[in-house]
Amino acid sequence: MREHVRMAAVSAATRPGDTSGNLNEIHQRVLKAKATGAELVLFPELSLTGFIPNHPTGDHNSWLRTALAGARSLAEPLNGTAVSGLIEIARDNNILISAGLLEEAGNLLHNTQVLVGPDGLLGSWQKMHVPMFEMPLYNGGGNPAVIETPLGRLGVNICFDALIPESTRLLAVQNVEIVLFPFAANPPPLTPMGWQNWAAPALHSRCQENGIFGLACNYVGQVEFAGLKQSFPGGGFAMGPRGELLAEWPALQGKPGMLIADFRSETLQAARAEPEYLYRFRRPELYGPLAE
Repeated sequence: MREHVRMAAVSAATRPGDTSGNLNEIHQRVLKAKATGAELVLFPELSLTGFIPNHPTGDHNSWLRTALAGARSLAEPLNGTAVSGLIEIARDNNILISAGLLEEAGNLLHNTQVLVGPDGLLGSWQKMHVPMFEMPLYNGGGNPAVIETPLGRLGVNICFDALIPESTRLLAVQNVEIVLFPFAANPPPLTPMGWQNWAAPALHSRCQENGIFGLACNYVGQVEFAGLKQSFPGGGFAMGPRGELLAEWPALQGKPGMLIADFRSETLQAARAEPEYLYRFRRPELYGPLAE
């Protein structure tokens, strides 16, 4: 990991079915992040193609058929216009960008987060653990990769994945240093702090038990698709390798905003040198029954 890394977590108002408008909104937010000296900008889960609301209260069969057809129509492959447009923004601003899309992967759809830079697509991660309400819309993906970047070794856990300890451990065994945690979650109360109070205990554990930096941001605003509406409060925070809170969300409830986080390699090295560095005490030879 480089000595000092500055990253931005951004909640931008993006909508399902408006990929072109979403790219424009992302571009404007990247410009603001770039002005602060950020070298990587994290956007929430499904921010490129838009989040599809998924809590029907009426005719479930009718909604499901409409939502599935709509999901197919807005999903894109990784070499489609959404990711290509994101790469163009990264190239124009000499910056790394991570954003999410509904990925058209042939016979399946995936909830996918990409990382792009001036040279193109650097990596992609599919959501592994799909919560119940989202199961009709896309399938779970495979093991997450860790990629080497000029900033450090990066990986991604998408929303619900962060609540499952094994998700981040799969990155840790590949010597990840910084994990991006894009969310689209709306637990009560519907405020940035309400979301943070719900998400932070899990991320505190993921960062502490693996000795990593974590950067999280949450979807913001109201989305409408296939006759349903769903609202998200926004939010974001950064955590250090001891599970310590490094930065909190400065924006108002339900409004787009940005958080700046500074990560330093000396902090990571110091945490991994302490007696409390939990990853050191792993005993993989004992864990076989966990996978049976």
